[in-house]
Amino acid sequence: MPEALSDLFPFLYRSPLTEIFGLLLIVFLLLILRRVRSRKTKIKTQAVLRDELNRHESISPASQTLEPDHTPEPLGLTEKTLAKEVPLGFEARAGFLDRLRSGLLKTRQSLSKRFDVILAGKPAIDHEALEEIEEALITSDVGVSTTTELISRISEKIEGITGAEDFKQHLKTEMLSFIGTEDLKQISGRPHVILVVGVNGVGKTTTIGKLAARYAAEGKKVLLAASDTFRAAAVEQLEAWAERAGAEIVKHRDKADPAAVAFDSVEAAVARQMDIVLVDTAGRLHTKTNLMEQLKKIKRSISKKIPNAPHEALLVLDATTGQNAVAQARLFNDEIGVTGIILTKLDGTAKGGIVIAIGHELKIPIRYIGIGEGIEDLQPFDPKLFVDALL
Repeated sequence: MPEALSDLFPFLYRSPLTEIFGLLLIVFLLLILRRVRSRKTKIKTQAVLRDELNRHESISPASQTLEPDHTPEPLGLTEKTLAKEVPLGFEARAGFLDRLRSGLLKTRQSLSKRFDVILAGKPAIDHEALEEIEEALITSDVGVSTTTELISRISEKIEGITGAEDFKQHLKTEMLSFIGTEDLKQISGRPHVILVVGVNGVGKTTTIGKLAARYAAEGKKVLLAASDTFRAAAVEQLEAWAERAGAEIVKHRDKADPAAVAFDSVEAAVARQMDIVLVDTAGRLHTKTNLMEQLKKIKRSISKKIPNAPHEALLVLDATTGQNAVAQARLFNDEIGVTGIILTKLDGTAKGGIVIAIGHELKIPIRYIGIGEGIEDLQPFDPKLFVDALL
């Protein structure tokens, strides 16, 4: 065979091309091997993510077999990677109602199922049952004053209530009267400036990114003001969201004056004819007077450029903090005048009763609720949908 090859291809055996040809062949084979391995890795990764997503979305009331203390596990996306890795426009296969009910699983088990047990076999509600119901409401973060008012109203109708389901319907009606049905604030004029505030760790910057994506999807021109100049990663995170949402951003150097950033952002928004300005602010303890004064300074700097702005002041609250969220809302409202609340982390570890407490005690409308980390998991608050999911 070698003799035959040498007769056919003498140049391979009589010149330096032999070595070059051999090297090129080896390189070619290595490239093919690398491509095959890369494709296998990609397929495996996609399969793992698909299985994880299916497992997460399979938790729904229609097929619920969880133990009482078990809560759905999150997809594992961190706040840092969320802005870059979740594709814009991603739509959950499960309906939002199912996702909301899944998020409120803990509260529903505490309330709805407990009511069933308390009222089982009773043709009418007695005072002993009312005391147990009162305890259930308080432990679900409805709050003492709100629970007292609910029980007082139910007591007036107690003779006409028969059975657990009838009781739940009456309770839903009373809860809805606390929450209210105020529509989202209509946007008029350009630019519409929204100041977003909250304490550390509530998911404020991520929420701003999701709002930017929603507005951009509606065809609005959005500008983000990076007025959180104290947290190093805040500006970088906001930039990632701006890129994904197709929004513009105004930023200064680290440790710059937040009020100056806000002023420059509004000025840029006017010049560029933007529709929406979302102003990020540093997370601050609501009990720190100097930080609250700085927040007032940001408001004043915005109003210097646009009278009556900011047009909205949205407070982001973490639902898992329970009654502390009510205290935060009260103090922020006293200091800057909160026009709406965004309640995050209603993901299975929070007690949904806090929504009822906020509506009753503060009379501040809840604009959005967050039930997960995806863009689609921040939704305008629908009181009836929420109460139906709660009970």
